[in-house]
Amino acid sequence: MDYEVQRSARHCSVTGREFGPGDVFYSVLTTDGATLCRTDYSPEAWQGPPAECVGWWKSQIPDRTSARKHWAPNDVMLQFWDELAEQPDRQDMRYVLTLLLVRRRVFRLEEEKNNATDGDMPWLTVYCPRREATYRVAVAPPDPQRVEAIQEELATMLR
Repeated sequence: MDYEVQRSARHCSVTGREFGPGDVFYSVLTTDGATLCRTDYSPEAWQGPPAECVGWWKSQIPDRTSARKHWAPNDVMLQFWDELAEQPDRQDMRYVLTLLLVRRRVFRLEEEKNNATDGDMPWLTVYCPRREATYRVAVAPPDPQRVEAIQEELATMLR
């Protein structure tokens, strides 16, 4: 499934402050019927994600004078993703990397099982056209205190 998410309005929805190059901000996705709505917040106005949000993330407005950072090639990301499968204590990072690979269209989301009534953990099924393989990945959202550490580690390893 592909979802249409609007671009940042480049201003805080609470304070009205315009974001400039290098500014950090938070974005939240909520639903209005079948429509996804994006709202951006400055760090001063950020109170955490609302309970009814579909997702949220932290971003930074690019600085036009700095060199653009490039992600590692998809094959390198896939290799790292494979390595994380052997590390049960880092499944939250593997889950985040899976979502990144779905966003980059390296993986295609096939199925999401959220109800764990049969005792199973929630999981995603993703398909990799490059490898012609299907994978089942545990849904392991990181704890709030791990989010920044995962972002930093992925950014360091994959740039």
